[in-house]
Amino acid sequence: MSGKAIGKDGVSDTGLATMVYALQAVSFFLGITYLVAIALNYAKMESVGGTLQESHFRWQMRTFWLSILGTVVGLATCGLLIGYPILLGTCVWVIYRISVGWLALRAGNEVNPTALT
Repeated sequence: MSGKAIGKDGVSDTGLATMVYALQAVSFFLGITYLVAIALNYAKMESVGGTLQESHFRWQMRTFWLSILGTVVGLATCGLLIGYPILLGTCVWVIYRISVGWLALRAGNEVNPTALT
């Protein structure tokens, strides 16, 4: 036995969240995976309730929606030239969130899904 807890859907305690972090990371090269990641978050949210993955799913969902907001604001203000730093900052922030979340997951720790950093 691997020692990992098995969730309600038969996937290891960290398997789904790991998959979503990977999809989010790959989205920098293949954007559609970002949509697949958020769809997976919403589709499986009920099955991860009460597990370690729940905080990670909320963290991932918040990362998605706030990155969409940052992207929209950045694109809307590109004509003022301030949009480019906003877009760059949004990308750096998403990379940070993926890294922090994934490392916490690998260590078996929860994340605070309402935190911005």
